[in-house]
Amino acid sequence: MSLGKIAGIPVYVSPTWFLVAGVLTIGFAPIVERQLPDAGPARYAIALTFALLLYASVLFHEISHALTARTLGLPVRGITLHFLGGYTEIERDSPTPGRDMIVAAAGPLVSLAAAGLAYVASQPVDQPIAEFLLLELAAANLLVGIFNLLPALPLDGGHLLRAAVWQVTGKEHTGTVVAARAGQVLAGLVLILPFVLAGGRPSIIGVVWSALVAVLLWSGATQALAVGRTRSRLPRLDLEHMTRRAAPIAPDVPLAEALRQAQGRGVRALVIVDSSGRPTGLVSEASVSAIPAGRRPWIPVGQVARSLQAGMVLSVETGGEELLRRMSETPASEYLVLDHDGGIYGVLAAADVDAALASA
Repeated sequence: MSLGKIAGIPVYVSPTWFLVAGVLTIGFAPIVERQLPDAGPARYAIALTFALLLYASVLFHEISHALTARTLGLPVRGITLHFLGGYTEIERDSPTPGRDMIVAAAGPLVSLAAAGLAYVASQPVDQPIAEFLLLELAAANLLVGIFNLLPALPLDGGHLLRAAVWQVTGKEHTGTVVAARAGQVLAGLVLILPFVLAGGRPSIIGVVWSALVAVLLWSGATQALAVGRTRSRLPRLDLEHMTRRAAPIAPDVPLAEALRQAQGRGVRALVIVDSSGRPTGLVSEASVSAIPAGRRPWIPVGQVARSLQAGMVLSVETGGEELLRRMSETPASEYLVLDHDGGIYGVLAAADVDAALASA
């Protein structure tokens, strides 16, 4: 669900937030009753107010990440609030460990600052409900700030650890592996924490809550490992070596003849060109394979071609992360690759990129 935009950044809330807001309201009401015995039925309204203030603090935490990233030149897609907090979707990773550190540190610093401000604001307040909410908000932000500084991905502290290892070793992938493995260890520790704190007899709520946090940590750390492995393979995405050399062909040439010409030239791909030699389409390998050999002499090659779109044309100089971004923006099975002079260099098959990223 969209909540609109803040400073031009889209903000969304997951439906799971409403579930947790209800759980927080019900679970926090007994605490309100103990601290404010005269609250009566209003304890639920007070508990709900606390839940809203807490998630407002989470939103400010994420906004600080988003604004810092954008200031450092990193595009931000949006912010999403969910059942265990929130996350900021940044389109690409920081190019340097220094920027990574700055973006990661922004959130916890805002949470700790919010904790301090809430505590200071509570001191002159005489109204019991307002004082209670401010003190609880200060404690919650302090906990959020400290927890997020734990050196384990996907937490902010994990990004700080990743950046530090990257800075020392000069290897981004090494930093990712160290911080992600720390995240998996932390997930295990969170899972057993309620048993340790309760002497082996934890409450059901404690076990369920720790399990949710552990799953979130484990999945985030595991995903970071997968993304790290992919990024470590990006240097292999060199179009000069991955592109299949292609032969230009007119659209009315029979498919069988087009394939014969390609074989004679020792190429694996065909590019449809118009009468002036301008490329207009790419012959789909999958479509060719689906046509029986006996029918190929009677089918024009243009019938098994896909018209070129702007995003399907790449320069041979494109590679690495830029190549993946271009492919994600315009999904296709084949892409036309142009040489340094703008001429036809060949055809890039998406399957070849997948194979390069999947190889050990």
